[in-house]
Amino acid sequence: MKLFSIKDSENLEIKEVHDLYKKFVNSGQVELISKFGFGNELVERSEKNFIYTKSGKKIFDFTGGIGVLNHGHNNERILKARESFANLKKMEVHKNYFSPYVAALSHNIATVLPGDLNISYLSNSGSDANEGALKLAYKYHNGKREYVLNSSISFHGKKVIASNITSSEETSYFKFQQNVKSLAFEYNNISSIEKLVQETRKNGQSNIYAIIVEPFSASSLLSCSKEFLFQLRKICDEEDIVLIFDEVYTGWTKTGELFYFMNFPDLIPDIVTSGKSLGGGKASISAYTCREKFFKRAYGNLRDATLHSSTFNALGEETITAIEAVNILIEEDYIKKSKNIFNIINPKLKELMNKYPKIIKDVRGSGTLNGVVINTDFADKYFQPLISLIPSKFAKDRYAIKKILVTSIISSLYDDHNILTFYGSNVDLPLKISVPVITKEEDLTYFVDSLDKVLARGVVNNVTKFLKKNIFK
Repeated sequence: MKLFSIKDSENLEIKEVHDLYKKFVNSGQVELISKFGFGNELVERSEKNFIYTKSGKKIFDFTGGIGVLNHGHNNERILKARESFANLKKMEVHKNYFSPYVAALSHNIATVLPGDLNISYLSNSGSDANEGALKLAYKYHNGKREYVLNSSISFHGKKVIASNITSSEETSYFKFQQNVKSLAFEYNNISSIEKLVQETRKNGQSNIYAIIVEPFSASSLLSCSKEFLFQLRKICDEEDIVLIFDEVYTGWTKTGELFYFMNFPDLIPDIVTSGKSLGGGKASISAYTCREKFFKRAYGNLRDATLHSSTFNALGEETITAIEAVNILIEEDYIKKSKNIFNIINPKLKELMNKYPKIIKDVRGSGTLNGVVINTDFADKYFQPLISLIPSKFAKDRYAIKKILVTSIISSLYDDHNILTFYGSNVDLPLKISVPVITKEEDLTYFVDSLDKVLARGVVNNVTKFLKKNIFK
């Protein structure tokens, strides 16, 4: 019986890793990611906003770890905190003892959030946080209301309950067990919410226990207006509906303010969910934080005190990592840095849109989360003949051609300029730039200059190059 050691795993070649993934992890993942240059390389180390491959490349990481790396790769303060915790042999988790780290982190979260958002439950992923928030809202109404409303472009996670309230086509094309009665409203359209509130009434009373929305949609780079959010708050107050803001991706200075909803003074949700950057790029930790009256009615008694819990809730090293992560972003003014990044990159992206109006349809973003919408309106008309040539496993996707247009740019940025990017699997498939808050102006300029060179090559040339290298090889 052969078991790999840590050293063995570090010495594996890319083909060996592919083979092991195919056999023991996910063969489809290998087939998909290996179509790109980054899927055929292994990483030696990472630091700040750079990834260093075993082949000797220095990669500019413009994905920010898909939202988890506001602090960059391997932040030194966070590493030191974790090393100290391990060296002192601190206890990780034990349900019979109170954790000073849970107490301190929950205090810190309450301190930086507005109003009476004071009670936090710590979990492991964004889906966990959103499902915990939904459970609390349902319990708040003692199970007497049936419906939760989510937006038409929502993405709240891939677990069963979270997928029930997700409308993004990234996952909603397949319906898992429908164990939540959810209805979708049109994103940023208050009239569609008012209509659903009226249509779902039961015996003259509201039958909706929660409304969950992303004030800034990370996957589409669209945002709710101030007017929409305040009208939504008003409806929830009048109908006693629990208002949940999902800021798993956009929280902790990702979009400029500490949380996106804090762009609007006096706007306070009943529950806000967060995660990703809360772990400082080194810990899998998330949270839902709610107003006191909602928590007390749901779980504020001896019988219900442990109705929502998990074995690894508040793992010690994860929690101290989050404590340090929050302190860093406050002490080092990540809010200002995030806004500065937007002020640098947004005008540059708009210049590119003016230069390539037939290629770039829109520029969107806030803080360190930005992107361009590639014009794919002509894709079906001019590239439809390609469908018959593309292998059926790709052609089954009705967005296949549009995705190829965007991924051809992603591929060129990586192959020709050592830049790692990704696209949003939601409305318009935007090419996303989700950089760490620590990213320097010179690196942002390098990205824009590189994107300029890729776009100058032309859509047809980029697509042809991508297809020859990755699809028809």
